[in-house]
Amino acid sequence: MSACTSRLLRGALLFATATVTFSAFAQRIPDNVIPEHYALSLTPDLKAATFLGSEKIDVLVKQPTDAITLNAAEIKFQSVTAKVDGKELKADVTLDDAKEQATFHFAKTLPAGRITLAVEYSGILNGQLRGFYLSKTAKRNYAVTQFEPTDARRAFPSFDEPGYKATFDVSITVDKGDTAISNTNVIADTPGPIVGEHTLHFATTPKMSTYLVAFLVGDFQCTSGESDGVPIRACATPDKVQYTKFAVKSAEYVLHYYDTYFGIKYPMPKLDMIALPDFEAGAMENFGAITYRETDLLIDENTASIGAKANVGIVVAHEMAHQWFGDMVTMQWWNNLWLNEGFATWMENKPIEAWHPEWKLTEDVAAGLNGTLNLDAQRTTRTIRAEANTPDEINEMFDGITYGKAGAMLLMVENYEGAETFRKGVHNYLAAHMYGNATAEDFWNAQTEVSHKPIDKIMDSFVSQPGEPILTFSEPKEGSVAVSQQRFFLSPSAKENGPQSWAVPVCFKTSQEGGDCEVLTGEQATLKTPQTSFFFADAEGKGYYRSSYPEAEYRQIVAHVNDLTPEERIALVGDQWAQVRAEKASVGSFLKLAEAVKDDSSAAVVSTAVGAVGTIYAQVAATPEEKAALRAWVVKIYKPALEQLGEASSSDPADKKELRATLFGAVGGLGKDPQVIAEAKTIAAKYLADPGSEDATLAQTALAIAAANGDAAFYDQLQNLAESSTKPELQEEALHLLASFNDPALVRRTFEYAISGKVRNQDSPFLILGLMRGGETRDLAWQLIQQNWDKVSAQMTTMMGGYLVAGSGSFCSAEKRDDVVSFYSTHKVHAAERALYRAKDQMNDCIELRSAQEPKLKSWIAGE
Repeated sequence: MSACTSRLLRGALLFATATVTFSAFAQRIPDNVIPEHYALSLTPDLKAATFLGSEKIDVLVKQPTDAITLNAAEIKFQSVTAKVDGKELKADVTLDDAKEQATFHFAKTLPAGRITLAVEYSGILNGQLRGFYLSKTAKRNYAVTQFEPTDARRAFPSFDEPGYKATFDVSITVDKGDTAISNTNVIADTPGPIVGEHTLHFATTPKMSTYLVAFLVGDFQCTSGESDGVPIRACATPDKVQYTKFAVKSAEYVLHYYDTYFGIKYPMPKLDMIALPDFEAGAMENFGAITYRETDLLIDENTASIGAKANVGIVVAHEMAHQWFGDMVTMQWWNNLWLNEGFATWMENKPIEAWHPEWKLTEDVAAGLNGTLNLDAQRTTRTIRAEANTPDEINEMFDGITYGKAGAMLLMVENYEGAETFRKGVHNYLAAHMYGNATAEDFWNAQTEVSHKPIDKIMDSFVSQPGEPILTFSEPKEGSVAVSQQRFFLSPSAKENGPQSWAVPVCFKTSQEGGDCEVLTGEQATLKTPQTSFFFADAEGKGYYRSSYPEAEYRQIVAHVNDLTPEERIALVGDQWAQVRAEKASVGSFLKLAEAVKDDSSAAVVSTAVGAVGTIYAQVAATPEEKAALRAWVVKIYKPALEQLGEASSSDPADKKELRATLFGAVGGLGKDPQVIAEAKTIAAKYLADPGSEDATLAQTALAIAAANGDAAFYDQLQNLAESSTKPELQEEALHLLASFNDPALVRRTFEYAISGKVRNQDSPFLILGLMRGGETRDLAWQLIQQNWDKVSAQMTTMMGGYLVAGSGSFCSAEKRDDVVSFYSTHKVHAAERALYRAKDQMNDCIELRSAQEPKLKSWIAGE
């Protein structure tokens, strides 16, 4: 599942992680009965929001028993029978709603061996974006599914755990004018069983986990393509099918790339990608029938920004990677969810970078790694592999550690091992566990065997321990350097529970592409280094660690900053900002580095530096005078670089467009330069009147600046666009910009709109979250949340509540911290306990940062 993978929402993944112990009881089902095959027949009633279900489950009973327990939620049972030796035995059903389990009790003992369970039941098409649920447009209802992680049980009684793989036959009865999509291809379409209906029968699936089953009902229309002999479709509601073409192109390229890379052909007979009007996650990797938020699949290629195109390509590539990692080979249990999501995160950029190298996705990867290191260096974090048994605990696993840290760890190991050797290890792992389940040990043992390097020790140290190392280097001498490691915290007051060390591949920059790598084990060691003009210990910027250099070496690196690759410059800027956060460097020293990269040709490098300056503005500067001084500095430093780029042109290369937008945002957004603000309003007006008239990449930044400085008339224009545009990208952009207005009256309008029921509940929490993250809107938004909690909580889906709670961590005072903790301790949010721990720590860290660095900021402003 791509839990909000889009660039707009990626930051929301960095939430809800903690090393805390929960007293939750386990909800695992007994392992005495193993499912082998399901035959499912479903008849949804889209008007009544209900469905009828009939299923037969072929199971293997390992030991004689008189009861079988499986998962069921929101299911009403009509009858349950077991067929044993040609005879039917009826069962009584008892439900445990808390555990989401049903137990079938038989009057006679069932013998060991194979039997068939027959179940007649009914259920509801809920409005909670999980299970079998309703998705709505202005014209009609659709019935769609989202089963990961624990919601297949809402659509059919099942052994709803990833280790219980089985094959599936699915039949769906729908209205005559509708169609249905499922995991495999349609093998029969028959009229009936009553007039006005028809029943679609789908081919038997390979062995797969229940959470990967999918069925979707409505009047979907599709664009078709093909790659390596596999039919590919991208489908949407009829009014938006014209925006599916780019997704098909993406999938065609990615499928061939993966066939080649994995050395294992795409494992399903077809690939469908379906955009859904209501969908909580970014996308979901259902085997052969991937579902998406509309904005993560549908774009107008002619007017879309570079970021929008890259986002669609990346999300498509992420979900398609899951067809191998997660679908064909599945983690044994949710504690190893990273085997799905970390792999897909690591893999998603590779095919798109090969397809469109001008998008510079490797630089985005480096920036993402920097963000993940910041996340993992907080006091509140967890191990990659963590205990998770209840649905809430499992849902909390879909976070920045599972996605970001696991993906970054794989990137580091691949860089150390060598890309081709690593690829062979991936192939061997997949081939050995095809259509089965696997563990972390299975993967790293495969890599160790093929590489003859200590991959098992390296990966185990990063998977099994929380946090990250900081490597402190001495002055290099005669081809070697002394280095020590310890756990790194952004907070200077945070302490280790005990000494920690990792097996760390340290790659030193050389004059050649790549680097020389040595493995650091233990708390300190001496490593061999290449002979180069300067010393840099994170070649290609792929190390999952922070680096600290002696002052003389650091000055040499800064002097040679242009000799570093963009990815290495991002790592350097990130390391230095982390040192400021940890009180090992001053704000002034970082601003000097930010000035050194002001003319950088990489948008990602400039964005990394400007992002940290924005944090100084928001969290360190405490007075209007300090903020004004920072704004003036931003304009002074970055406006000449912006002006040097000249006027935007349609012929500009992609990297120049991205750089212009980044600098424009820095000068007009953070710097609040009147000239750029006025220009932003002009560009925004032209873009809204005709999206093809302006460069979309720059226009998106201009819209954000115009909204932050906008009036009620501009607000009305954006709200109307959010409600009426047929372009998903433009529609969502306009909607989320409503949270950027700073006028208190407009802040209230946005909040009231978010809880009015007029905004889809997949989007409502993000409007409120946007208000909570705004420096000028946060206090009022928090007040409104508390005053309207019943309406706010009614908009929350399983995942979104955690995002909102985490967003409360943007405050920077003890008073607000205590207020937030007190409120959420009595207003519980599902799957958000870790998020509250994290929000509290973020507020404490901000208080600490301001206390330590504000005096240094004053000295810098005074020129001392």
